[in-house]
Amino acid sequence: MSEQLTTGVLDDGADARRRYVTAAVKVRLHQRLFRERVLSAYQEQCALCRLRHASLLDAAHIIPDSSSDGEPMVRNGVALCKIHHAAFDQNILGIRPDHVVQIRRDILDEVDGPMLRFGLQQMHGQKIIVPKRTEFKPDETALERRYQAFLEA
Repeated sequence: MSEQLTTGVLDDGADARRRYVTAAVKVRLHQRLFRERVLSAYQEQCALCRLRHASLLDAAHIIPDSSSDGEPMVRNGVALCKIHHAAFDQNILGIRPDHVVQIRRDILDEVDGPMLRFGLQQMHGQKIIVPKRTEFKPDETALERRYQAFLEA
């Protein structure tokens, strides 16, 4: 093993060159409109932490877009900041059908810095905000299905 690997120092040498590749990508054309509608329904704020910086907000699918029934409808979405969206997608946090946030037990027991403590652990047991208009509130059946997936993770 090299000296640099055993000391934990990373090599920033000649192999660190810029390289590019041209790729074909599949673009979800419906995603932009879905995001606009979800963020509007949630008054341009994260349903958990109330962050209001639109560039840091996402429209998270309750039932994933990749699922055949993960429709791009407002009722299948929740406005989340990027950290909460990632935690939701990774089953670090779940949202019960009664809109209460649950944080995974191992994450609640973990000791780390302020982002973990304030950004995730203190969200445990809090209710998310939901749209005022009934027709835009999260679908309870979808939330139940997604929450069951969270519990099984």
